[in-house]
Amino acid sequence: MIAVPAVDLRSGKCVQLVGGDYDDERVRLDDPGAVAAEWERIGFTRLHVVDLDAATGRGHNHDVIREILRDATVPVQVGGGVREESRIERLIDEGATWVVVGTRAIEDEDWRREMAGKFPGRLIIAADVRERKVVTRGWAETSQIDVIDFVSDLAQLPLAGVLVTAVHLEGKMAGTDLPLMEDVTEASAWPVFASGGVTSLDDMRALEHRGLSGAVLGMALYTGALDARRLAEEFGA
Repeated sequence: MIAVPAVDLRSGKCVQLVGGDYDDERVRLDDPGAVAAEWERIGFTRLHVVDLDAATGRGHNHDVIREILRDATVPVQVGGGVREESRIERLIDEGATWVVVGTRAIEDEDWRREMAGKFPGRLIIAADVRERKVVTRGWAETSQIDVIDFVSDLAQLPLAGVLVTAVHLEGKMAGTDLPLMEDVTEASAWPVFASGGVTSLDDMRALEHRGLSGAVLGMALYTGALDARRLAEEFGA
């Protein structure tokens, strides 16, 4: 299993939010490019970049993302507000190894199938979850879609993976939702990456034991609650 540091972008800065709440910003760093470079220097071999402004219709951080992709020497997955084919194409052209699609891929089955066919092996579908229901539009809207049913339905698409975020635990450093992640992994035909609440090496080992392919980490790394070097040594590649 691999650990993937998150570089969440808001107004050109690298931030960490608690529970997806834009009014509860706990971390703000001025130079996202330097943050990404530091995670690489420590030994992480994959990065997760998210445009929070694009995800919530507050603008975008395209220039910052372009700079991160230009300078990165490790594979980068990029998401946040990716709802058009042209944006997927642009991100791949700019150097993204994988593109993370959420809201439109969840709401529009035809588009999801078409994009997976046009970009085989390059898309990761993000299912953000609260109480096992998929939430969309930057965590602002809760659907009636059960995440296990949704993940099961993705089996026929040529995906790179599935990213499941336990929104109810995001940024709270209270541990991850192991029953949820285990059930999703059992239901998925594709590699599953966990996000939300991962706080310790024991959390990582528990996820690995349950068959997860990776975990995206934010708050625990940015606050120092989790030793980045030890994490990179055990789960960096």
